[in-house]
Amino acid sequence: MQASAHLRKLAADANVILSAVAGKAALRIFLIEEIEVVTTQFNLDEVREYLGVIAEQYSLSEEILESQLKLLPLKIYPKHFYEEFIPKAAKKMSGRDEDDVELLALAMKLNVPVWSNDGDFKDSGVELYTTAKLLSILKA
Repeated sequence: MQASAHLRKLAADANVILSAVAGKAALRIFLIEEIEVVTTQFNLDEVREYLGVIAEQYSLSEEILESQLKLLPLKIYPKHFYEEFIPKAAKKMSGRDEDDVELLALAMKLNVPVWSNDGDFKDSGVELYTTAKLLSILKA
């Protein structure tokens, strides 16, 4: 399975990271070596907030999910790296989920697509890929 040139780096939203941690379809994207998956510290904190919910939903241990999270090949960016893009991202996300502003700012800074199953990123000025669309493109 080979990633196309414009899919070499993806900014991952919390929902796809949680899916991967739970062993769902998103995990297959993380296993493609040619794709670098990046996210923000904010999104990682959000993932950790929901580990208990996911553990309960799938009858898994929270400790196992935390271990799975640590094993994901994720590059985490601190806020200071992309903060100059936050005002522009906040404007684009106005009236939508405020929790998505930092990831959009990171995607804008790196000029990479967002990987999310959240429709709030539509018409945000960056390319958006859902897990299903990525798997279809990559024929995973």
